[in-house]
Parts: sequence; structure tokens; C-alpha cells
Amino acid sequence: MFSTIHEAFSLHWPWLLLVLPLPALVRWLSHAAEQREQAALFFPPLGALLNARGDNKHTLKKTDHAPLWLWLVWCLLVLACARPQWHGEPVGIATSGRDLLLVVDISGSMETPDMKINGEQVQRIDVVKKVVGDFVKQRSGDRVGLVLFGSQAYLQTPLTFDRNTLVQQLNEAQLGFAGERTAIGDGIALSVKRLQDREQKSRVMILLTDGANTAGTLSPLQGADLATSMGIKVYTIGMGADVMERQSFFGTQRINPSAELDEETLTAIASQTGGSYFRARSTEELQGIYQMLDQLEPVAGDEETLRPVSEWFYWPLAAALLLSFAAAIITTLRDTPFLKRTK
Repeated sequence: MFSTIHEAFSLHWPWLLLVLPLPALVRWLSHAAEQREQAALFFPPLGALLNARGDNKHTLKKTDHAPLWLWLVWCLLVLACARPQWHGEPVGIATSGRDLLLVVDISGSMETPDMKINGEQVQRIDVVKKVVGDFVKQRSGDRVGLVLFGSQAYLQTPLTFDRNTLVQQLNEAQLGFAGERTAIGDGIALSVKRLQDREQKSRVMILLTDGANTAGTLSPLQGADLATSMGIKVYTIGMGADVMERQSFFGTQRINPSAELDEETLTAIASQTGGSYFRARSTEELQGIYQMLDQLEPVAGDEETLRPVSEWFYWPLAAALLLSFAAAIITTLRDTPFLKRTK
């Protein structure tokens, strides 16, 4: 039983217990200094002064007990500073062993309002945030990361099991933050860099864009070459409606808002890396694509365990405060003149 308690209870900073004897050391040094002073200069002892006042019995009683109160408060404060912790039972975390990196276009064209959510016309980026957010929430056991790209690419969320944080950071993404143009090749290259140190059989990239490569250092096919050399599978999604009505001086016009989408390159990227290309013309199609991607076969990985830790420092801290308040109240009541007269 003792070994079980010992395994469950620990101090985060146990070395702080070394300061417990500090008050005794200070008191001993003070007493030694007083003795040296008394050798040169006589001073009446405290007891004689109290006898002269006639109230030595009461004061000595407080003097005897005060060090005990102070010692107890000191020990509780030191214990609180050492951060006592209680470790719960280990909890297993199911892992698939897959590292999934989402690469999302946030260039200026993603503001095109050619899709609907619940019958309401919305921008493409709003659909992405909803559909991809729902997809991420279902990826239990995967490490999921997020790369955003426009004219430049940057890592928004490193690979993590914390899906809620990733969804939050996706929702906070602002169009044009990375530039108005589209650097597909750089987005792939940055993603390859983040995945290259992971286990080869578990690396997957999902690239979503609504246009063609118009910026960046590397071309999309050069980025695909890097992914292929690292054994990273890339799934590509081309987003945008084929037809959109727009009001003009000449009346209602039907246009193709996805005329700039480079489906040929996206298909080549997916084919070269062993993935697949998907076309999303509506919110429902995009949802269906991510549902299909959600069925990717997991790669067996080692189970990870998490042992929850509860902080207990507030218990000794609260006890020290209550003890100090109690001592202060008792001392005040004893020194009250009214109570002294009644006695």
C-alpha cells in the first residue's frame, strides 16, 4: 500500500524541502550572537523584564506556543512551494500512427462567394473552415497539422493530437494574410519539411486550392518530386463552383468562377505521389470528399499513455493561511483589554 501511495504522490520540486531547517538555523545564529554580546555587555534576561511587569505567566505561555504555530505555518508553505502532485491511473491514448498534414489555400480568390451553407451564399473559405473543421474533429488517433499558403506558405499548427486547437487556429485564419497570390509548390515543400522526420508509412498530405500556382520559389511538380522522394502521399482537392450568377449593368450573367483552377497539375501531383485528385464544386461535394478521406486505412502504431496529474499545492497553502488567520485572531482576543478585565 505504501509503495502504491508513493507512486501516486510526488513533489515537483522536492529539493525545496532543504529549506525547512532555515528558521532553526537563523534562530541558532541569533542566539549565538546574543551570547557574544552578553559577554561584553550585561542585559537583563527577558524573564526578569516580564517578572517586573507582573504578567510573565501569560506572556511566557504565548512565547512558548508561538514558535510551534510559526513552525507549522512555515512547513506548510514550504510544502506548497514544493508542488505536491497526485498522479492518476495511466490512461491509454489510441493512436493510428498516421501524421496528417492539411495544406489549405488562403489566397485572395478564396473569398469568392460561390458556395452555400444551409442555403446561404458564403465564401469558399467559410466552407473550408466548416468542412475541414468537422473532418479534423473525427481524426482521433492521428497527429494532425495545418499549413496555410497564399503568396507564401507558413506553418499554422504543428503536428499534434490537440484537434480542438487546430480547429480554432483554422477558424482564425484570415484571407490575404499570406498574400493574394497562390504558391502551391512552396506549400507542398514546407509540408514535406514538416513530415520528413516522421515514420515513412504514416505520412499523408491533403492539399486544397481553388486556383493555379502564381507565386513561390518551387513549382507544384517540383514540390511533388520532393514528396515522392520522401514517400509522402498527397491527396489534392480542387475547389470552386463551375457556374455562378453575377449581376451587372447588362443583367444577370453566368460565369465560371473556377476558370483559373489548374486541375491538370493537381491531378499530376496526386498521381505522382500515390494519392488521388478530387473536385469539389459545392459544400456537399467537399463534405463527401473528406468523408472518403476519413476512411483512409490507419497504420498500426504504439499505444501512448497519459497519466493525469492533479496539483495539490493549494491544500497546504490554504492550511497555512487558515492557521495564520486563526493565530492572529486568538492573539488579538487575548490582548483585548475587555477580555483581560473579565478574567
